[in-house]
Amino acid sequence: MSYLNTHSARRIQAWTAVFLLQANMALAVEPVSSAASAQAPATASAEAPQNFVPFQQLLRPSRNPVDAYRGKSVAPPSLANSVRLSSLIREGKLYLSLHDAIDLALENNLDLVISRYNLPIAQMDILRTQAGSYPRGVNTGVISGTPGGAGLSSAFAGGNGGGAGGTSSGAGGAGAGSSGLVQSTLGTGTTVNTYDPYIQAQTYVDHTTQLLPNQTLYGVPVIHLNTILGNLTYQQAFPTGAAIQVMFNNNRQTTNSPNNTLNPQLNSYFEFYAQQQLLAGLGFGPNLRYLRIAKTNQKVGDIAFKAQVIATVTQIANLYWDLVSAYDDEQVGERSVTFATQTLDTARKQLEVQAIPEMDVLKAEGDLATRQQDLTVSRTNLELQELYMKNAITRSLDDPILQEMPVVPTDKIGGRVETSSTSIQDMIADALNNRTELQESSLVLKNSELSRKTARNALLPQLSVYGFYAGTGYGGTPNPLLTKSGVDLNVPAGYGGTVDNAFNYSSPEYQVGFQLAVPLRNRIAKADQYRTELEYRQSQVYLEELKKRIRIEVRNAVYALEQGVSRVDAARKARDLAQRTLDIMQKEQKLGVGSNQQTLSAEHDLAVAESALVTAETAYEKARIEVRRATGSVLDDYGISIAEAKAGVVEASHP
Repeated sequence: MSYLNTHSARRIQAWTAVFLLQANMALAVEPVSSAASAQAPATASAEAPQNFVPFQQLLRPSRNPVDAYRGKSVAPPSLANSVRLSSLIREGKLYLSLHDAIDLALENNLDLVISRYNLPIAQMDILRTQAGSYPRGVNTGVISGTPGGAGLSSAFAGGNGGGAGGTSSGAGGAGAGSSGLVQSTLGTGTTVNTYDPYIQAQTYVDHTTQLLPNQTLYGVPVIHLNTILGNLTYQQAFPTGAAIQVMFNNNRQTTNSPNNTLNPQLNSYFEFYAQQQLLAGLGFGPNLRYLRIAKTNQKVGDIAFKAQVIATVTQIANLYWDLVSAYDDEQVGERSVTFATQTLDTARKQLEVQAIPEMDVLKAEGDLATRQQDLTVSRTNLELQELYMKNAITRSLDDPILQEMPVVPTDKIGGRVETSSTSIQDMIADALNNRTELQESSLVLKNSELSRKTARNALLPQLSVYGFYAGTGYGGTPNPLLTKSGVDLNVPAGYGGTVDNAFNYSSPEYQVGFQLAVPLRNRIAKADQYRTELEYRQSQVYLEELKKRIRIEVRNAVYALEQGVSRVDAARKARDLAQRTLDIMQKEQKLGVGSNQQTLSAEHDLAVAESALVTAETAYEKARIEVRRATGSVLDDYGISIAEAKAGVVEASHP
């Protein structure tokens, strides 16, 4: 009997060791930590938003077993503006350089705050798929809730996504479809079971009373049964396509029947069942595809966040130069109104001595009214641009003082304007290396390639090898009538002996076999498999189309920059000519040759030329920004750290 006990225990240990080895192999192939955290563990905490529980903490086993059933809360978002904002306020005005505006946007812009939530959402997909479930997906669209600027390029169009927080649409696939009419085959394949162990327990106390029409079997007219049951089941699947199940069932039954052999009767049953897929669903590829998709989606999410930063910084730069343009235009308007006011005063004095006709004074008054109207338009436009800028660089505008606070740009348009010294081919090469759209599409293509492989595996029939070992134990108090008759039942009287018989190989049952399921015609799997091929080729074509579009965008940006340089040169020459004309008119007026109206007209031409120059210089600066966006050099040119953007805290100011 001791040999049988030892032999049975060794067999069970061998089965368990095999499947634990498979589990360890799976963990070796697919590390628990995310790819991003594995590459840079030292900076993971710095990059995570402060309100989020670190991903590694959720993966770390807790000493408290109840912790797995407690929810984690995310702190409410902080809507307080960063300290940097107050440091830039002097004498009731907000003084901003372009780099100050970018730093404030990285810390406060709500588009980035919203997009930042997608980073831990992608990590939760990894946690979910490590347990064998399917990924829910992460939004990869660029959020464009901040008004103002030149608007986002078509390359940045993406919106918030379909769900709360813009998180319902996943990365990958070419079959997104409109109105949900099309579903991508991303992740298609055989069913993936959960890899988290599952324990199920059942216990009850039951009493049954039943009238018996025939007393021959039980010996009583009314049978009373009292049952106490306790069952326990343990299930677990593995990424190799294997699964195990351990059952341990027990019950105790008493009855008022004098004919029962045992009363009470004890039953104990143990079974260890193991199964391994051999065709469809075999191996890490089909069974870990969700995890691999989730990890790829996390990389796509990181790139999408980078795209959000680029889009936001581009918009902030455009907003800044719009603000500078509005500020300069308001200055031009003020100078024009001041000159018109002085001209009107001079004209009135000359009218008093009858040196000029009254019509000249009326013309001067009309010209002043026109310029005051233009100044009002310039001032309201400046106030609007100030509001756009304050909205873009703050989390909250609830403070009335901040709402009304003037914004003074400290960087000015001007200086030397020139086209890029880099050749177009080099710029195109940089764009093909740096553009986030291409990086995302390459990863999407990787997911499509994975779907191709798993769809081919799903074409195979379902063939599995299985085996189980079971043991049964009986026990209880023998019927006194049988004992008096000299019948030896050879069963233990107590529960301990009953359980021992279930495990000691005294009543074993074991079985090894194969299970085969062959779907005839197999049309669903064949359709899905061929569709994965079509979507993969479609994604390849889309990638090439995207490269062509980027090449055109780079050339268009360079052409716009060249045109901007030409416009600035022409506008400066026109401004200089208008200035010289005004100087001549003023000299002639002092000599008594020219008139106030001629001088006023010359000054008006100068104001128009100055406004045209401001417009041309603003367009030139925006063209430079577009070149940086088209070539993917925005972050490098402005010295922006993605780690700081993820954390929402800029440690050091830009040079």
